[in-house]
Amino acid sequence: METPAKPLFIWDGECGFCRAWMARLRRATGDRVEYAPYQEVAARFPEVPLEKFRAAAQLIETDGRWSEGAEAMFRALACVPGRGWPLALYQRMPGFGVASRWCYSRVARNRGTLSWVTLALWGNHVVPPGEALTAWIFMRLLGVVYACAFVSMWTQIVGLVGARGILPARELLEAVRTHYGAAGMWLVPTVSWLGASDGALIALCAAGTALAALLIAGIAPAACAAGAWLLYLSIASVGQDFMWFQWDSLLLEAGFLAIFIAPWRWTSHPHRAPAPSRAALWLLRWLVFRLMFSSAAVKLGSGDPAWRHLTALTFHYETQPLPPWTAWYAHHLPAAFQRMSAAVMFAVEGLAPFFIFAPRRLRFMAAAAMVMLQVLILVTGNYGFFNLISIALCVLLVDDVMWPSHWGGAAAARDPRDAGARRVPRWLVRGAAVAMFALTLVPLFRVLQLPAAWLGPVRTLHELVAPLRIADSYGLFAVMTTRRPEIEVEGSADGVTWTPYRFAFKIGDLARRPRFVAPHMPRLDWQMWFAAIGDFRRETWFLRFCERLLQGSPPVLALLERNPFPQSPPRFVRAVVYDYHFTDARARRASGAWWRREPLGLYCPVLTLERGRLAAVREPGAP
Repeated sequence: METPAKPLFIWDGECGFCRAWMARLRRATGDRVEYAPYQEVAARFPEVPLEKFRAAAQLIETDGRWSEGAEAMFRALACVPGRGWPLALYQRMPGFGVASRWCYSRVARNRGTLSWVTLALWGNHVVPPGEALTAWIFMRLLGVVYACAFVSMWTQIVGLVGARGILPARELLEAVRTHYGAAGMWLVPTVSWLGASDGALIALCAAGTALAALLIAGIAPAACAAGAWLLYLSIASVGQDFMWFQWDSLLLEAGFLAIFIAPWRWTSHPHRAPAPSRAALWLLRWLVFRLMFSSAAVKLGSGDPAWRHLTALTFHYETQPLPPWTAWYAHHLPAAFQRMSAAVMFAVEGLAPFFIFAPRRLRFMAAAAMVMLQVLILVTGNYGFFNLISIALCVLLVDDVMWPSHWGGAAAARDPRDAGARRVPRWLVRGAAVAMFALTLVPLFRVLQLPAAWLGPVRTLHELVAPLRIADSYGLFAVMTTRRPEIEVEGSADGVTWTPYRFAFKIGDLARRPRFVAPHMPRLDWQMWFAAIGDFRRETWFLRFCERLLQGSPPVLALLERNPFPQSPPRFVRAVVYDYHFTDARARRASGAWWRREPLGLYCPVLTLERGRLAAVREPGAP
C-alpha cells in the first residue's frame, strides 16, 4: 500500500454534505493533513474496495496506519497541537468510541437530509467566516461605553467621594491602611493610593475619558483597554456605595477580557483587523450567557409571586428607580399584554442564552432577541450604560459575514491566521481562560443555589480575586418592588418652615415630566431609591449626605438640581417618605401631573449639627 508524505484524508467528493464539512475540517488542520476525494485517488489504492470509500471517510497516516469514520476524523484533528482531546476520549473513555461510531454511521446514511439541516443551521458558512471585524467593532463599542461611564462619573465624583463629598475616598483609604496595612492595597485596588484629592479624582476620570477616546479611534487598543480597565477599577474601588451596581461589574469584567482580544499594535483598522483570541472570545460569550441566564434564574429562584405569576411588569414601570416618560405609557398597557411581555422576557433571558453555543444561525437569532430585549429596556428605563454594554457584548455573537463588506474590505473573507499581530502569548491566554472560567462558576453556583463547596479551592481563589471584580454575579430585580416610596429631603432654618431639596433626576415634583438620563448614571439619585426601600440605620451614606447638606458642602449641593438655601445652610434637615403612583390618563389630562402621592411619615429623625456632629432632634408637629 502507498504511504503518503502527509496524513491523507479521503472523502466522497460528490456529496454536498461532505464537501461542506471537509472544508471545515481542512480549515482546522491546515496544511498538516492533505485532503482528496476518493473519486480522484481511489486508483492509488486498488486493494481497497470502492464500497469502503463510499461508506465512510478514510485516513491514511505516514506510518501506513489506516482508520475510518469517526476515528479518522479524530486522528486528523489530533495532527493539530492542542486538538488531540477528542481522540483521547475516543481511545480511553468507555462508551465514547461506540457512541462516536454509531453517530457517524447514522450521519453517513442520512447525508441528504443532513445537508438541508446544515444549510438551515449554518447557512453557506459551515467554515467559520471569522470574527476579526466583529472584534474590531466590539472594541470601538467598548470605548464608547467607557467614555459614557468616565464622563458620567466625572460630573459627580467630587460630590460623591471628594474631600467634602458624601463618602470621601481619602477617609476610606486611611481606614483601610490603618486596619489592614499593606494588604489594604489589594483589598482596595486603586491608583488613588498615590493621591485621593479632588484634583486626583478628576484626573482619573479625565485620563479614563482620554483612553476611551483613543480606544474608539483604534490607537494602541490593547494598551488603552488595559489602562481604561485599571482606571475604572480604581474609581470603582473608592466609589463605595455609589459604585456597586451590576453594570459597573459588567464593564469591569468585559473590559478585562477585552484586553485579551485587542491586538498589540499602535493602530487598529477594520481592513487589517487580526483574528481575536478564541479563548477570550468564548469567555466573553460565556459572560453574555451568565448575564442573561442569571437574570432569569434569580427571578425564578427568589420565589417572588409577581414573577411566578407573570404580573411583575404591572408594577415594574412604575416602581423602577428612575422611570422615563415612556414608562407612564408602558405602565398603562393591558394586564394581558404585561403578562405576555413577562413570558417573552423569560424566554429571552432563560432560553435564548443556550443558543449562544448553537450553530451560527441559531446563535444569530438569540443575539437578535437579546438585543431587542435590551432596546426595549433602554426605551422604558434609565439604567446608565447597562444596556449599551449588554448590546456591545451581544455583537460578539455574530461573525464577520453579518457586516457590510465595505466596512472591513477583505477582512471578512481572509483566513484569520493570515492576519498576524502581536498578542498576549497563547499559552498565557489559555491558562487565564481556564482560570477565569473556573472563577465564574462560583457566582453562577450562587445564582443557581448550588453548594459552593463542590468547587473546592476555586471558591477560595474567587474570594482572593474578588476586589478585581472580574467574576461577579448578575441578575436584576430578583424580587419585584410593588410599591414606590420616595424620600423628599427638606431643610429648615427654624424647624417650622420646611423647604424641599430638588434632585436633578429623581422623582419628586408631581408635574415634572420624567426624564431620559441614560447613559448618564446619576448615582445619588439612584441611591435615594434604594434608601427609600430600606432602613436609614443601614444607609450610612444617607446620614453623611444629610450632614453635608447641613454643612452646605458645595460639591454635594452641585449634585442637586438647585440649592434652596443659597445664603446659608439650614439648621435642620428631615426626610419625609411619600407613596408615589402614576396618575391615570384622566387625571393627567385634567391636572397635567404625571404622579400622585400620599405621605407616609418621616424616614428618619429630624437631624441637626451639634458641635459639628450630626445629631437627632425631636420635631413638634412632624407628619
